[in-house]
Amino acid sequence: MWITQYICLCLTFNCISADSVLSSVNCQLLGRFKLNGMYQDGDLVIGGLFEVHFLTVFPELSFRTEPEPPYCEQFDMASFQQAQTMVFAIEEINKDPSLLPNVTLGYYLYDNCVKLGVAFRAATALVSGMEESFSNLNCTGPPPVIALVGDPGSTHSIAISSVLGLFRMPMVSYFATCSCLSDRNKYPSFFRTIPSDAFQVQAMVQILRHFGWTWVGLLYSDDDYGIHAAQSFHQDVQLFGGCVAFSEILPRDNNRNDIQRIVQVIQASTAKVLVVFSTEAYLLPLMDEVALQNVTGRQWIASEAWATSPVFQTQRLLPFLGGTLGIAIRRGEIRGLHEFLQHLRPDSNSKNNMVRIFWENMFGCSFETGNREKGVQRCTGQEDLSSTDTAYTDVSELRASYNVYKAVYALAHALHDLMQCEEGRGPFSGNSCADINNLQPWQVVNYLQKVNFTTGFGDHVSFNKNGDALAIYDVMNWQPSSDGSIRVSTVGVVNEGDSVGRVLTLEENKIFWNFETKKPPQSVCSESCPPGTRRARRKGLPVCCFDCLPCADGEISSTTDSIECTVCPGDSWSNPEHTYCNPKEVEFLSYEDPLGISLTTASLLGTCFCALVMIIFANHHNTPVVRANNSELSFLLLLSLKLCFLCVLLFIGQPQLWTCQLRHAMFGISFVLCVSSILVKTMVVIAVFKSSRPEGKSAMKWFGAVQQRGTVLVLTALQVVICAVWLSTASPTPHKNSQYISSKIVYECAIGSVAGFSMLLGYIGLLAAVSFMLAFLARNLPDHFNEAKFITFSMLIFCAVWIAFVPAYVSSPGKYSVAVEIFAILASSFGLLVAIFAPKCYIILLHPERNTKKAIMGRATQKK
Repeated sequence: MWITQYICLCLTFNCISADSVLSSVNCQLLGRFKLNGMYQDGDLVIGGLFEVHFLTVFPELSFRTEPEPPYCEQFDMASFQQAQTMVFAIEEINKDPSLLPNVTLGYYLYDNCVKLGVAFRAATALVSGMEESFSNLNCTGPPPVIALVGDPGSTHSIAISSVLGLFRMPMVSYFATCSCLSDRNKYPSFFRTIPSDAFQVQAMVQILRHFGWTWVGLLYSDDDYGIHAAQSFHQDVQLFGGCVAFSEILPRDNNRNDIQRIVQVIQASTAKVLVVFSTEAYLLPLMDEVALQNVTGRQWIASEAWATSPVFQTQRLLPFLGGTLGIAIRRGEIRGLHEFLQHLRPDSNSKNNMVRIFWENMFGCSFETGNREKGVQRCTGQEDLSSTDTAYTDVSELRASYNVYKAVYALAHALHDLMQCEEGRGPFSGNSCADINNLQPWQVVNYLQKVNFTTGFGDHVSFNKNGDALAIYDVMNWQPSSDGSIRVSTVGVVNEGDSVGRVLTLEENKIFWNFETKKPPQSVCSESCPPGTRRARRKGLPVCCFDCLPCADGEISSTTDSIECTVCPGDSWSNPEHTYCNPKEVEFLSYEDPLGISLTTASLLGTCFCALVMIIFANHHNTPVVRANNSELSFLLLLSLKLCFLCVLLFIGQPQLWTCQLRHAMFGISFVLCVSSILVKTMVVIAVFKSSRPEGKSAMKWFGAVQQRGTVLVLTALQVVICAVWLSTASPTPHKNSQYISSKIVYECAIGSVAGFSMLLGYIGLLAAVSFMLAFLARNLPDHFNEAKFITFSMLIFCAVWIAFVPAYVSSPGKYSVAVEIFAILASSFGLLVAIFAPKCYIILLHPERNTKKAIMGRATQKK
């Protein structure tokens, strides 16, 4: 809204009054803006806007008289060089017979004094004309200017192009970088020879990424250039994992309190890298305060608006700005420019007062006779420019000036293509061509969009659909010069390229670092997390502030700054450092294991003991102790115990299908054979003592040797059937189990069917319980050698071991569960062997005098 109001005021000031139109054939100019400019007439005139002064001073308003026009201060030699570059380009084009033949280009250049108000007045003056009177009311012929070169400021370009775009007036800026200007809907006739901020921001982010600077401060000017660049920077810096520690806007009015507060924020922050999107005018007060408060130890990253500015390249600012890295416009070379600049001379034409102002600032003289009384030397206009050494005559780093040069040539090529149009093949309605005598700005836009040429320096110039030029930047480094000031050196390039994308190339050995270490600083909120850890964001802080947490067991991170740990595959496990996955250790009870060796030794000892007892019994098979209670059952019991000891060997070693099937089957059958033999022995004891009484004389008749063998065989056969059904339906198989110990694979035998295994153990338990009950009932039967007592004790041991086995087996992990099962087998087997056969071997070997029928029966006789 404010722009529209301002336009109306400006147009009212410059336009013809309605009364004048009715009363006179000639239109009279009602007023004139007081502007600094340069002028040269031509067939077609190109306008230009430049920042020749830094500051604009507006007079106080009394509201009683007409306000005095604003005036500008602090002449900028570099910007005046840019204006002169436009003049040079136009004169060079006029001398070129191959480009725009028979057409002379003119120019009208104005100073915007870095103020929007002044810039808008200048633009209005250019498009509406500054002639005192105008008689052609039919509005035929070319407009006062056919196109504009400028404005250098993004805010100015936005405002001016918003208006000129309504009339499709082509505007080619050489320094406005705001990405918002790429919007063709809002700015249909805006072009630029400088890359958009969208790429500048990406180029600066690539520098941050290259050096690993993820924790940065952001400063930006309070204008469209700074605000839009800051918005893009916030978005792009997050994409590569960086964070903005603080974001401060440089005040528009250079308020001292705001500047001091910003410096305090810089000093308090842990960010060592400061990114600045600003023009010189906004940044100068801050740098003065930085020098005043001696703020050192910071790495500055400069945007293209001030990366090569000579204003900061002083000896006073070297301790603070030395080592600055910046993105600069592509440097170019313009042949003949240096000589042209040195041959400049002032004249008395009021339209060329900008040259007179330049001359007065360059030589410290004045053209005004009144200033001679104040001791100021009078300018002659013949002073020698070749003896001066300023930014005006320095053509070693042509950047903005080179963009001006390309902008003028782009317009010239567009006009040249327009003149080459053949009637009937034109781009306008009815295939018509533009009339050079009645040329309209919108017709130039059509040809400007298609411009495609190469400069004398070898750079390609063209515009994309948004009016943007090909993005290419130089990376600059501020280094100390021999005189103690700052010199800017090129240390790299960022090139958008045609097909390979945006590429950053740096010559790091040429970079000057303004730190004691002479190395790039570290600017991170948190140090990088090494492999084996992951990042955990600190609550309430940006993503760059994090703690490094070690990966959990079974998880790894093989890269730096991993966001999450990766779970190892099922058959592998993390190494102690959690940096890679190792194949899991396969665990089983092996013969090389100390525990396996111990259990194997115990198994073989038990087998040997059984064999030894068998040998003893075989040698004394005719003695009463051996013959008592059926020696055949004793040998059968020893054989079953021997099988129990040997079946342990099937539990040791790497599980295989046949060992898994045999181990439980042999274990179940062996123990059933053992327990059934004990059961039959117990029944024999009871039957013998019953047969010694009159009422039970027929007991042994029904329980002779055949019945005893048959009973053992039938009881064992039942277990064989159980095992056969189990193995045929759900056979135990080798299984790699990772549930017991996550870091290991326990190689075990899966039982297959819980019901089958339960029936196998339950049947053994049933026989053991019956044997224990019968033996317990027969423990007090009269006999000097009552075997029922020993059977009772042996079955008590057997039951106790297997009752304790269940919870121990369930709670033991991995191979130790197998060891518990083996221990239960060995303990119960040794219990039976010792409890039943040790007393007999004791009598046979140590007290043979008791190994007689009389001695065995003696106790019974005494009791009778």
